[in-house]
Amino acid sequence: MNCCKNFPIIVLSGNEKLCKKHFIEYFENKVLKTIRQFDLIGKKENLGIAISGGKDSLTLLYILNKLSKQNQKIKLTAILIDEGIKGYRPNTIKTAKKFCSKNKIKLNIYSYEKEFGMPLDKMLKVLDVKPCTLCGIFRRYLLNKKSKELNFTKLATGHNLDDECQSILMNQFKNNIRLSARLGPKAGIKENKGMVQRIKPLYLCSEKEVTTYAFINKLLDNLTECPYVSESYRAQVRDILNDFEAKFTGTKNSIANSFLQILPDLKIRFKDDDEVSYCKKCKEPAAKDICNACKFVEKLKS
Repeated sequence: MNCCKNFPIIVLSGNEKLCKKHFIEYFENKVLKTIRQFDLIGKKENLGIAISGGKDSLTLLYILNKLSKQNQKIKLTAILIDEGIKGYRPNTIKTAKKFCSKNKIKLNIYSYEKEFGMPLDKMLKVLDVKPCTLCGIFRRYLLNKKSKELNFTKLATGHNLDDECQSILMNQFKNNIRLSARLGPKAGIKENKGMVQRIKPLYLCSEKEVTTYAFINKLLDNLTECPYVSESYRAQVRDILNDFEAKFTGTKNSIANSFLQILPDLKIRFKDDDEVSYCKKCKEPAAKDICNACKFVEKLKS
């Protein structure tokens, strides 16, 4: 098409050029196809959307809000976790509040400080632990606990193609193949009443595509990155993947698509490993008698 040849805003992995109009159509159709292909959203849902105020979560909320307007039986509620990261999280919270207010979407905010006694910045001064490890444990804990309190039928997250490929490689590098069985467009191996089903509608969308969509739809003015991300193992894997993608176009798509072919076998193989017990202290799902969140809370108190 002449419009795409003359006014391209993005070049896809297959060297296809798209103008603004056709890219928006392409991206939204890709997300809707992912939802249908993996049966992510039913005809009636009380759907929670985990947002941060960043490009991925705002893109997800923007598209799902469009979908909910077409089907009044799909109710949307946004949920945001304030870790307490100075100079970073306050700005994204401001963006999230502005977006939700403009689109008349209810936003629930929960903080580490209120729930666990102190913000992440202070926790890291008390505990000798990697930032992403500690933050991830508390974040997953709060998202699941609050999603149940809010009676969500499912929780949608903004994980994109890049995120999934990074997780796949990280698990391979660390010989954590059991964790890979819990990946995919629908997180987890099997449904459990103690866990709210998590879904990833942006699963097949690259970070480049998500970023482009967010900016041309004016969902945010600038990109912000957590100051702790550079210390993470994931950041190293991300750089490796980006380097490979630059040299060998389509690498990320190949990783995700080949993984989807073996994922059903992984879920069958590790189905017995997904039995969930409950923490004796907080009654939330846990692999052992006491969940990791409660263990860290006790360390913080002591």
